[in-house]
Amino acid sequence: MSADNGNDLHEYCLDVARRAKAASEELAQVTGAQKNQWLRTSAKLLVERSVALAEANHLDLAAAPGYGLTPAEVDRLKLTPERIDAIAHALEEVAMLPDPIGEVTWSSVRPSGLVVHRVRVPLGVIFFIYESRPNVTADAAALCIKSGNAVILRGGKEAVHSNTAIVEILTEAAADAGLPGDAVQLVATPDRAAISHFLRMPEYINVTIPRGGEGLIRRVSEEARMPVIKHYTGNCHVYLDKAADPDMAEQIVINAKCQRMGVCNAAESLVVHSAVAASLLPRIAKALLDRGVEIRGDERTCALVHGAKPATEADWSAEYLGPVISVKVVDSLDEAIRHINRYGSQHTDSIVTGDLRAAREFTARVDSSAVIVNASTRLNDGGVFGLGAEIGISTDKFHARGPCGLNELTSYKYVVYGEGHLRQ
Repeated sequence: MSADNGNDLHEYCLDVARRAKAASEELAQVTGAQKNQWLRTSAKLLVERSVALAEANHLDLAAAPGYGLTPAEVDRLKLTPERIDAIAHALEEVAMLPDPIGEVTWSSVRPSGLVVHRVRVPLGVIFFIYESRPNVTADAAALCIKSGNAVILRGGKEAVHSNTAIVEILTEAAADAGLPGDAVQLVATPDRAAISHFLRMPEYINVTIPRGGEGLIRRVSEEARMPVIKHYTGNCHVYLDKAADPDMAEQIVINAKCQRMGVCNAAESLVVHSAVAASLLPRIAKALLDRGVEIRGDERTCALVHGAKPATEADWSAEYLGPVISVKVVDSLDEAIRHINRYGSQHTDSIVTGDLRAAREFTARVDSSAVIVNASTRLNDGGVFGLGAEIGISTDKFHARGPCGLNELTSYKYVVYGEGHLRQ
């Protein structure tokens, strides 16, 4: 059923949600071998049909200027042959991961002989709202199905042709593997009001995961009648401690900021200890400026870096997703940590230091989903961490935090075995 053929929007959304609920009940009985077959068949078809995927993606890229997308957003939208291969490889990696469903995470035999198991189970139906990144369509579907969940995908209108082509492949592969065809559904209407309809259906949808701008996530959190796994902004910091190795510091900052600027784990803020600012900042600033990155710094940064612009209060908490970085000089590790905890988004923060005590204090006190020592913020990723693909990086603390892989898309229930046991 399509929402664009005159059917009432609410009825359309209700139909999608009901079919997802029915599919989730079927998925609870699907074997791990069937899910892995679906993943591997999907990966194979994605590569075989890369030309058709590229053609669909070209339609989205051609329409991108009309949506006012930034260069970073266009880059996220683009499907190159290498990116299609990477999507397929990610599905194969998920297939190789252990199936979490049915895993006994704790058990006890009580003195009475009662046997108690705590067992991983799917969440049920996941409503996933995300930005214009076609690879996320496949990643999210892979994780949801492998963890036994049906998924309703609501991608950005800017990627409609790419997402549709990918979901058609996933649906075809599902039929071959004996999975319910409604296990993966793409919302067919660009009408933003559809989101509100889905958010008011807790009897069919068990959890919503929004990925996008902070405004979207706050709107979803306010409207949703089911739990929400939140993915707020990525104001990620790199702190150069007084014991930082200069070469390592430069390499990490450049990678964290410049390797890919339009993603949530790219560095947006640089914090430098005053003891090494005079020697490190001009060198690193030149490398950033040579790559077209604008520097917005405090007074001491502007005094050390020719071409730096004065930072405003808003810069300290900004997620630029582009060629801008804020720079702050501090006099101590304590001041650096307080600055990060005040202005950061609890996403990813890194320290570069040769001082183990400083590293331990940083990791203990910085309150973020991932705290990294002597490595780039760009490494906060489900694939890099060994989780396979990820459905997002949660900055929440409830239920899931950091990269959300298979285990984060499960809950548990207690399974109890008795022999006529009664409560006395």
